[in-house]
Amino acid sequence: MAKPDPNRVLRLLPIVVGILGGTLLLVNRLLTESLTSSQARSDALGVLLSALLILTGLLWQRIQPRSPDAVDLIGQAGFELAPGLPEQLKTELAWASHILLTNTATRSLVVWHQGRTLLRRGILSPNPEVKPGPILKRVLEQQKAVCLVALDIYPGKIEFDYLPENTQGVICQPLGEGVMILGANAPRSYTRQDEVWVEAIADKLANSLSQYEHEQQPTVGGGSIASEVN
Repeated sequence: MAKPDPNRVLRLLPIVVGILGGTLLLVNRLLTESLTSSQARSDALGVLLSALLILTGLLWQRIQPRSPDAVDLIGQAGFELAPGLPEQLKTELAWASHILLTNTATRSLVVWHQGRTLLRRGILSPNPEVKPGPILKRVLEQQKAVCLVALDIYPGKIEFDYLPENTQGVICQPLGEGVMILGANAPRSYTRQDEVWVEAIADKLANSLSQYEHEQQPTVGGGSIASEVN
């Protein structure tokens, strides 16, 4: 689980002060019998300052605090897709990976299906080849996700050599005959909500991959992964 934000109260303070200041200005205006021009200017300035405080507080709420245990993953940022994929599947893989990289703790993502690496995105390991170890094989057999909240404490972490070497947390999400592997840059950074979000996107991808299999594209074959976007 993600650690609570210790600055949550501080980040709410501008909103509270802005609302309080605006309310007091309104009460003062209602209780004033005769309004002078100088007071009107002061009220206008006060309203402006209160609005700026509220806006600042709202902006601060959008800033996600960096976990004290977070690390900078070792590797180069990239986006790679397997050659020969139909455009519709490319688009869906690109969409799914973008959503996960921008809305969860994921910093590195790999999609492996039927012995092929279909996608690598985020911070990439020098090793592009996925060789399923005991953990991935269990995910494929049982069709149940595995979440390793702190990868360093698991002896089986050596099987994830296709992720950055200092990956802190991993989710292995089944995709029917494949697996989506997500790597985080901080331990215990995936929340239950993240896991539900990952599962929902994986279900959509699994359905698309199943349709892709039935189409049996003759141009798709083995081969090395190719870079689409840097």
